[in-house]
Amino acid sequence: MGNFKEEVKKAGSIENYWTNKAKENLVGATIVKVEYMPKQELEDMMWYKSPICLCMKRPNGTLFWIYPSMDDEGNDGGALFTTLKKYSCAPTL
Repeated sequence: MGNFKEEVKKAGSIENYWTNKAKENLVGATIVKVEYMPKQELEDMMWYKSPICLCMKRPNGTLFWIYPSMDDEGNDGGALFTTLKKYSCAPTL
């Protein structure tokens, strides 16, 4: 596998690179559990805001968690917005 710059060039753009990564890892996964981040995990991450956490299952059976952060440095929990009229946001607690 090449270095990051080569992979981005191969994908055509940084947006394509990260979109492809998301597709490879998220398309076909199903939500199997939903909970707010437990207090102990918040403390371990030094966060003040508890985000909604989604336990996902990939088609091959692999389980993983996905949760929003306020930024890509992981500085605190973040809200998750939707396009649903009656559930437009999963807020931080």
